Amino acid sequence: MAESPPDLERGEKSSPEPAVLIAKAETTSSTTPSDPPTILTTLRRINDRIEGLSGFEARGITRVLPEERHPPSALADLQVFILWFGANLSANNLTTGLFGPLVFNLGFRDSVLCAIFGCLLGCASTGYMAMWGPASGNRTMVVLRYFMGYWPSKLPCFLNIVLMGGYVTVSFIISGQILSAVSGGTMTIAVGIVVVAVVCWVVAVFGMFIFHTYERYAAIPQLLALFVLVGSAGPHFDSTLESTGDAVTLAANRLSFLSLCFYIPNSWAAAASDYYVYYPETTSKVKIFLLTMAGLFFSFTFVYLLGIGLGSGVASNPAWKEAFSISTGALMVQGFDGLAGFGKLCGVIVALGIIANSIPGAYSAALGVQVMGRYGKVVPRWVWTCLIIVIDLVLALAGRDNLLVIFGNFLALMGYWVEIMIMIVVMEHVLFKWNSGFDWTKWEDQAYLPVGIAALMAFLLGWVGAILGMYQVWYVGPLAQKAGFSDIGLWVGCGFAIVSYPPMRWLELKLIGR
Repeated sequence: MAESPPDLERGEKSSPEPAVLIAKAETTSSTTPSDPPTILTTLRRINDRIEGLSGFEARGITRVLPEERHPPSALADLQVFILWFGANLSANNLTTGLFGPLVFNLGFRDSVLCAIFGCLLGCASTGYMAMWGPASGNRTMVVLRYFMGYWPSKLPCFLNIVLMGGYVTVSFIISGQILSAVSGGTMTIAVGIVVVAVVCWVVAVFGMFIFHTYERYAAIPQLLALFVLVGSAGPHFDSTLESTGDAVTLAANRLSFLSLCFYIPNSWAAAASDYYVYYPETTSKVKIFLLTMAGLFFSFTFVYLLGIGLGSGVASNPAWKEAFSISTGALMVQGFDGLAGFGKLCGVIVALGIIANSIPGAYSAALGVQVMGRYGKVVPRWVWTCLIIVIDLVLALAGRDNLLVIFGNFLALMGYWVEIMIMIVVMEHVLFKWNSGFDWTKWEDQAYLPVGIAALMAFLLGWVGAILGMYQVWYVGPLAQKAGFSDIGLWVGCGFAIVSYPPMRWLELKLIGR
């Protein structure tokens, strides 16, 4: 969004949730002006001082009322595109492109086609979920309550916390690898991880205003540095690289890589509404959908193709092969070879550009913890953000030497549930709520929200299908074996959900009425 709400710009609190036991302290504490300070009053003063900082967003998951929204503006509309373009024009998404040539043994042309069409599908899913932000004024996992019920929606919410935290962890590792490679090894990967984590922590803690401002400008140097990488490394791309394997293996690898390229932009769907809650209710859903999809598609496609190019040149370029054996970050830095100090500067920019991709994940994960229950809600969003960044930092330091394995297994596993969730939302919207609409003020009213039995059962059945079609290093489902050892978990899981949800939801409405 182009501007922050006036109350956030002044540093005032905008309908914030209670801080840690602050509300209770106000009503139960018997302290008088002469009483010595207690732990609760001290925490309250600290929280008030932090939330009073200029530009600090005090709001957590409380619905943004229509009168608190931004006025419409062309710059605000443009910010929708800029947010997604800048956040995903990052080296961690570039890593996905490497999987085509280096893991699935696909040629240049096959890799490019799979990346483009997989990306297109994933971007469309996220664009759809983004539409609910302006319409409702609620965060994504709060919106999900209207489709899956108050209690069942907590399962996808928990998975989303893991998903967002996992992406942040991977981003920290890649940034640390690049910074270490740029320094020639004088800076360890661990130090690079800490540097990036600190910057991410500051921006994510402050919230929406600083977040959007950062994302607005971070894409400029990142885009320039990546264009330099295209010019420097492009001559070494092997566009003649052919796919290897028999017909069955080739088809399986194509589908697996297409699915992987689908998972990543699609994973943002579980947080897409979080960043649009200050937009007016009258904002066009079609406009939000198209701008979100365009920002995602152009950024992901660009870095996917750049990653495929780097991966295609590893086999024929000994220097690239040696760099890749060190780390993925070292391979990216090697792409700037021949540019001397300017190449190192570009490498630093690429490493720091990953911060723009980490901030939304940390921000949304903290909101997810608040959605999990009343005890999570009473703790301020900024406290959860701090805790999540610390956890991600520890995980990144622990897993910094096994990035590619972590990346491949984690992304595929997390990608299944997001699309199953989206299928349930789409079916509820189109089949059962097309003409009735929603009362967005009742986001905590369990008597109004659906019970969610049908949604929970369809979600779990979808996971059964995903397991049957899963193809991972540590597990291969029976359907994946019959499909030529291809990862069809996403497609089978969605199929199970699509078939099971409508009749169960009809029966639920018939018996329970909501």
